[in-house]
Amino acid sequence: MSKARKAKRKIAVVTTSRADYSHLYWPLRELAARPDIELGVIALGPHLSPEFGNTIAEIEREGFPIKARIECLLSSDTDTGMAKTIGVAILSLADTLTAWRPDLILLIADRYEMMAPACVALALRIPIAHIEGGEVSQGAIDDQVRNALTKLAHIHFTSTQTARRRVISMGEEAWRVHHAGAPSLDHLRRSNLINRAALEKRLNLKLASPCILAAWHPVTILRDTNTEADALFAALAAAPGQLIFVYPNTDAGSHALIKRTRTLAAARPDTHIFVNLDAVTYWSLLGQVDAMIGNSSSGIMEAASFGLPVVNVGMRQQGRERAPNIIDVPADVAAIAAALKHALTPAFRSKLKSMANPYGNGTAATTISNVLATVPLENLLIKQPASISVRNTR
Repeated sequence: MSKARKAKRKIAVVTTSRADYSHLYWPLRELAARPDIELGVIALGPHLSPEFGNTIAEIEREGFPIKARIECLLSSDTDTGMAKTIGVAILSLADTLTAWRPDLILLIADRYEMMAPACVALALRIPIAHIEGGEVSQGAIDDQVRNALTKLAHIHFTSTQTARRRVISMGEEAWRVHHAGAPSLDHLRRSNLINRAALEKRLNLKLASPCILAAWHPVTILRDTNTEADALFAALAAAPGQLIFVYPNTDAGSHALIKRTRTLAAARPDTHIFVNLDAVTYWSLLGQVDAMIGNSSSGIMEAASFGLPVVNVGMRQQGRERAPNIIDVPADVAAIAAALKHALTPAFRSKLKSMANPYGNGTAATTISNVLATVPLENLLIKQPASISVRNTR
């Protein structure tokens, strides 16, 4: 009688939008290629929204096995809508994860929607692996979401050594915390980025000079999430050259931002808006524009690999590690204009040629897939408490 074949390890990977899918693409490729893994993708939220590009089509084109499509995004522009989206997602995810019962569930980063699978996995005793914990972005609720996911998770993959130390300082056992680098940077090493001519054809746009890429998201830690947008849009209205906008995240205030962006594009010559750009197109664009402006983490995490000058406006990314390509400015029209002028100078760009990206070198996916495939599952749910020193407080 032949020995029974060992069961494949079932791993669920949750993706909510274009942003985290671009980070998860190469880990998904690595996991899908392993004969010892049964991969299941759970797509939810903006992925299924025509308003935000119906980006689930990208997952389908790649052939990744989609275990569930979770409709949960409310067509809302408020924080109440965000809160209800989490609740709707929890109800559907409870059924999905109960039926399939994966051995591990992989979550990434800090989007509020990720609270839903984390809470369900906790109740169902499914171990959680988390990517990009230990980072800081004080100007968004993402910061609290990221920290909450870190404490709910059992395996951690950090983008930097500093982030690893921070996760350990939060009481996580060192053996659980792996420094992998940011998986989005795997695109630089492994994806076939397209040249300027091919990019122009794909965008149906002739890139001019100077060309500025803008990515602006609501500042969700503020009650009025678009307070800082006034200064940005005023500065961009008078900015030189060509302006390319990408859509904001689906946070409270995003609809108002989209409307404002369209108004700017209608009044300002050579201004273009893209609802969604796939990872390879977006990466290729980062390699061709002259500067980036806004408050997106991609300006800090990915743009550094191209030595691209970035004007980071306002408080959203406050506290995040950054390379010398970042020019931090407050949400002030004059300060933004001056910073953008400096970013576009050949002298500043020249200083960035030999700059290293603190977020890694494009090998994260291999580390992530190897750990997920081999980490012992027995007692993984049981965390040991951090040691504390007892002091006389009298």
